[in-house]
Amino acid sequence: MKKLKTITAAILCASLLPLSAAFAETISKADYKAGKSRINASYKTDKAACKSLSGNAKDICAQEAKAKEKIARAELEYSYSGKSTDRNKVLVVKAKSAYEVAKERCDDLAGNAKDVCVQEAKATEKKALADAQMGKEIGEAKKDAAVEKRDADYKVAIEKCDALSGDAKASCVAAAKSKFGKN
Repeated sequence: MKKLKTITAAILCASLLPLSAAFAETISKADYKAGKSRINASYKTDKAACKSLSGNAKDICAQEAKAKEKIARAELEYSYSGKSTDRNKVLVVKAKSAYEVAKERCDDLAGNAKDVCVQEAKATEKKALADAQMGKEIGEAKKDAAVEKRDADYKVAIEKCDALSGDAKASCVAAAKSKFGKN
């Protein structure tokens, strides 16, 4: 049980860490395809390593291999697109994968201990999903705030143009529209 909590806590902490700056830059299509191939090869190797095991240990191993693949694919997708929605998907995939692995580990237990184990795994997943949702909402709020700031700056620039007349005013308005992305 202690090992499960340690593993679950480690996975949760890893999922909450900000993604490295390397992921902020997008990768090329060739690197993306190479990454997909690496992930497939790694998954096949990890899955093959599970064949020597039996019982629930084999199931846990297979679930861990699947989780590792899903997380790697989500991270690769984010590194390719650089989109905040894909960043959020990474956090969601990590949370759900950690839950699936933890739930599989609970199969070694019986009775109330198993029920408690499953509930702890579910609670950890819910917390991680809530953190991912909160990050998404914060990101959307920042985006909305940036739009509001840009609109306010645009209105100030247009107001400054009102003091001018003729070609100077038209030029000023055109420059403001261009600067703030207004058409």
